[in-house]
Amino acid sequence: MAAAFMLTRDAPLGGLNTLRVAADARWLATLHDPDAIDALLDRPELRGLPVLVLGEGSNVLLAGDYPGLVLHPAFAAVHVIEDDGSVAHVRVEAGHGWDALVDWTLARGLAGLENLALIPGLAGAAPIQNIGAYGTEAGEFIVAVEAWDRRQRRRVRLSRDECGFGYRDSVFKRDPERWIVTAVEFRLSRAPALRLDYAGVREELAAIGAKAPTPAQVAEAVRSLRRRKLPDPGVIGNAGSFFKNPVVPAALADTLRAANASMPIYPADDGHRKLSAAWLIEACGWRGFRDGDAGISAQHALVLVNHGDASGDELLSVARRVAGSVEHRFGVRLEPEPRIVGAQW
Repeated sequence: MAAAFMLTRDAPLGGLNTLRVAADARWLATLHDPDAIDALLDRPELRGLPVLVLGEGSNVLLAGDYPGLVLHPAFAAVHVIEDDGSVAHVRVEAGHGWDALVDWTLARGLAGLENLALIPGLAGAAPIQNIGAYGTEAGEFIVAVEAWDRRQRRRVRLSRDECGFGYRDSVFKRDPERWIVTAVEFRLSRAPALRLDYAGVREELAAIGAKAPTPAQVAEAVRSLRRRKLPDPGVIGNAGSFFKNPVVPAALADTLRAANASMPIYPADDGHRKLSAAWLIEACGWRGFRDGDAGISAQHALVLVNHGDASGDELLSVARRVAGSVEHRFGVRLEPEPRIVGAQW
């Protein structure tokens, strides 16, 4: 019988974050059985230590060594709980690859996640960040999230409403020391309601000859767009889009548009507008910037990149300089999308 977890002291984390930052964890636990979380955290050498859950590390900037326990989920079962022929209820464990899950659902005729194809990371990270792309957010399809509640020391099942989903936000992100996500449940349909209006999607579908596109073809188009627009973490260290698109009052957006006719502005809720962080950053001249091994991608202005051996502090310094220049020129504050570990933004 396989061990429930494997514990390593002074473990390197360079292979567990897509920015390829060299950092060590005081302890690393590779967890194979979520039922062993309580026993793991109760070990004498781990009691009272901070805990960081790290899957593929595609949404994390490590600003230094981690003084506690890094928990890596290695449980990845996925199955259909219920299927009435039109809608299916799918449960996936936290360690399952996200893009592999998208393909798994599409292969079974289940639609909904196709616009989220090729987002790096594991399924357990999806509700934490409420991952989104091309007009879709994961939270729209989540029924419930199973998590270990460190405060109550028990596994709980939170409904979609209890997850408090927002734009790249959730209760799990707001209180990371409390929750360890162990599984996610989705409700997916066999009657596709395709979302094709995000910039570039229809054009990409036309390029592949999809006149009456299927969800699988939408996923293919999204993957093609992402590969063309975003640098591959396998080629150069990055964590995807580093900044959130800022949401500002409508009056400020109108003032900015009056002074910048080409500025893209999108509708948002409650008298607000969403701006393009990439446009703001590029307008300030940062696209392709490099300081040592830390820089901004020449391929996409939203992406912070590690050209080789940049430290977390060096990468964070570049990101702060970018945000500072945007605020100075446009009066708009940028906020990071990834979680910054070991430093304050």
